[in-house]
Amino acid sequence: MRRTHLLICAVALVMGLLALAGNFAKTTAAGAASLSARTRQSQEIRRPLYSDFQLTVLVDGRQVPEYNVRGKTYVEAHRGAEYELRIRNPLPERVAVALSVDGLNSIDARHTSAWNSSKWVIEPYGTITIGGWQMSSERARRFYFTTERDSYAAKLGQTANIGLISAVFFRERDRYPVPIIPPPLSRKETNRGQPKSGSPTESEARDNSARGAIVRPSDDDYAATGIGRSVRNEVRWIQMDLESRPAGEISIRYEYYSALLRLGAVPRPYDVDPLRRREQSRGFSPEP
Repeated sequence: MRRTHLLICAVALVMGLLALAGNFAKTTAAGAASLSARTRQSQEIRRPLYSDFQLTVLVDGRQVPEYNVRGKTYVEAHRGAEYELRIRNPLPERVAVALSVDGLNSIDARHTSAWNSSKWVIEPYGTITIGGWQMSSERARRFYFTTERDSYAAKLGQTANIGLISAVFFRERDRYPVPIIPPPLSRKETNRGQPKSGSPTESEARDNSARGAIVRPSDDDYAATGIGRSVRNEVRWIQMDLESRPAGEISIRYEYYSALLRLGAVPRPYDVDPLRRREQSRGFSPEP
């Protein structure tokens, strides 16, 4: 049997940021189980997998539109913008969620399996919003969209999984559901980062495409997550026993607009070739 030591996080972001409320956990080995391993395993196999867990990307407190292509979910990254991840637990019991960004655990920046990673805890029918990398028991550093070269993963030499946000959910063992009415979801505002100088913004890229400009991709045209400004984020440890089999998993790919075009995730603007447009020029409009 494995037991899990977890942290409950009560977050107060300064300078007008939203207050984050969450929990996180670190998995360790513990003593003998009251039931045999085979009995435990058979109980967990009978547990259904849930598809109602939610993971959404927020910029300025608003959900970023999602595009479903070839079985994957994509969102558009906004260069230089801070973002947050909102996670919802639809079950009437606590769950723990392993949350990784660019292959790095959002709590300790390690690259491990979901089971062995530190985890956030969500109360029954609860929703938490994670806005950055947890750096200590008191501080966090904000997520923001940047280039691969400037990313936190590149600084740590872990670039194999850039562009992916992943959440894996684990149920708590031997807890009875509690009758809690799900609260209504509320929107909270955050500060949006400013675009970095020297690179066109995504809206400029769209305008260029609409005018017929051909945008050539470079290394800086691929989105990644940086380690941003420091904010207050107080946490504490709790103890929790988790099932080893995940109850659900969600993954989101994020890219800049130019990359989403190449992937076919967003519609390609008509008339992107200026020479073809010029060849179709007319002196007068045709008669109605």
